[in-house]
Amino acid sequence: MTERNAYYITAGELAALGPGNIPSELLSSAHLIYSSPAALSFNSPGAQGFGVKRAGLAIPGSVMLLVAPGCCGRNTTILSRLGGYSDRFFYLLMDDTDIITGRHLKKIPDAVREVVDAMEVPPTVVMICITCVDALLGTDMERVCRKASEVAGLPVLPCYMYALTREGREPPMNAVRKSIYSLLEKTERDPAVVNLLGEFAPLTDDSEIYEILSAAGVRKVNEISRLDTFEEYLGMSRANFNIVINPECRLAANDLSARAGIPYVELRKLHHTERIHRQYELFAAGTGMKIDDQAYRMEAEKEVKKFCDQYPETTFAVGETLNGESFEIALSLLRYGHKISEIYGTVTAENFVYIKKIAELSPGTRIYTNLSPSMMYYDCSEAPADVTIGADAAYYQPDAPNVPWNQEVQPFGYAAVTHLFRQLYEAREKEARR
Repeated sequence: MTERNAYYITAGELAALGPGNIPSELLSSAHLIYSSPAALSFNSPGAQGFGVKRAGLAIPGSVMLLVAPGCCGRNTTILSRLGGYSDRFFYLLMDDTDIITGRHLKKIPDAVREVVDAMEVPPTVVMICITCVDALLGTDMERVCRKASEVAGLPVLPCYMYALTREGREPPMNAVRKSIYSLLEKTERDPAVVNLLGEFAPLTDDSEIYEILSAAGVRKVNEISRLDTFEEYLGMSRANFNIVINPECRLAANDLSARAGIPYVELRKLHHTERIHRQYELFAAGTGMKIDDQAYRMEAEKEVKKFCDQYPETTFAVGETLNGESFEIALSLLRYGHKISEIYGTVTAENFVYIKKIAELSPGTRIYTNLSPSMMYYDCSEAPADVTIGADAAYYQPDAPNVPWNQEVQPFGYAAVTHLFRQLYEAREKEARR
């Protein structure tokens, strides 16, 4: 009988192959996708968190028309009931003839008009969410939306729920970010206004980025999740520049730069205080701002020291259903003197900036992918961890204390480090008491 094992590759082996030779076992487009309990919220756009459909409703006052076969609409009904979106989702179901002939496209403008007429308070925008069916049909949704906008008399925007494009040039979560900012037009800019782009929930209130920007003379920081009206949303056009805090928003930021003349800088979610400090230095140099981050850094390093002194050389397993980049978090923990037994993450060429460093510090760290069918044979006893980070990691190693690190409100900067190490300390203390 053939022995069956979950596929993994060590960090040292993967770094040696390079970004141009990622093994097919790590590429979801090269095999069947394993929808394990660990991968469901990552894999399904409507399952949890901010998938394409919920993200498409980020514009204040917007509603969504889902154009899809019945099977694709079912998880949306669950989302609308659980998330309080029941009055913002509408459906245009496709039958077999629609799929074969594309006749549903002629129905969309009238369906949008019907949605608008049925609402006591007219929506500000109608998002048209379409699925892989229209991807395979080659539907020109930009054209369909323009026609629907003329009929309904308000903006109509496309929202692509195309799992087929997940590893393409414009993955669904990148495309939806571009779409929701597409109504911002070129206007007079205010040097005291800045937009934070990238997330659909706000940063934690104690993130130092707010005080840093305020000290530099910024009076207003716009986050789409904190805006209550459509007029406030349109006011984002006046920003002096955009700060991109999630690389999935790079496409939208480039579009805003080209169309609306709003430049952008990128600040990554980092979890090592030295790297955060260096990023703020570069940000200050690029914007001409004066930044004093010493107090925030000291607070974060106090929490790091507390954990590291009490639990030195802790062994971690890091997942990807979390607020951050799996490989960056793993590298940060290694640099703090801890060990990484396993990483469950999606490997892309962009990750290699971290993978190469991980390989230098811990070449034996195992790298798995959540979506590989071989993960049904995963055995947690082969590389046990003291603590797991990420909701998916808790599934793979259920006996280890877990820090989910996937709350909806987004941690950022030194505040993220402070919160993470407090939660890690609490998780280990709880386990010790048990």
